[in-house]
Amino acid sequence: MRAIGVSEVSAPTLRRAHAVHPITALQNEYSLWTRNAEIGGLAACKELGVAFVAFSPLARRYLTGTLREVSGFEEKDIRRAMPRFTTENYAANLRLLDEYAAIARSVGCTQGQLALAWLLARGEHVVPIPGTTRVEHVRENMGALTVELDAATVARLDTLINQHTVVGPRYSAATQTEIDTEEFPSH
Repeated sequence: MRAIGVSEVSAPTLRRAHAVHPITALQNEYSLWTRNAEIGGLAACKELGVAFVAFSPLARRYLTGTLREVSGFEEKDIRRAMPRFTTENYAANLRLLDEYAAIARSVGCTQGQLALAWLLARGEHVVPIPGTTRVEHVRENMGALTVELDAATVARLDTLINQHTVVGPRYSAATQTEIDTEEFPSH
């Protein structure tokens, strides 16, 4: 087995590649904050028996509730070029976190664990890969494995944070041309 270095892959591209050689895993961005995988990628993976590896499951720290200020990113931080992280857009997106934090409290977990548990509830073929630089975050992330979400909680999260409620595109127009995933129509 060998990995192919493609940024993100759409369902049609996955199907074409799988027809040439069996694909075992597809890694695309997926979280409450970025739902493009729901257009076709998740279903294609399930249909083909391919694991869906969700990168950026904590939405580049947004879903942890710990990133409150975005004006001080270091020069090399990729979030500086992401429209969702502009000061104006991020302020609008922060408004979603009060109810999100309340849901995490009601479930008895951290906000990060809630984001990971939501992904784990999407299907057995979905595997989140949170990036971390601290051992305590690894321990916290592992705690998501014990969080059980009922259907009502999943529905509440789906309604709260999604492609209609998050303000700003995930990438700039120039970067988006390099990404091979399905896009939601503009609203």
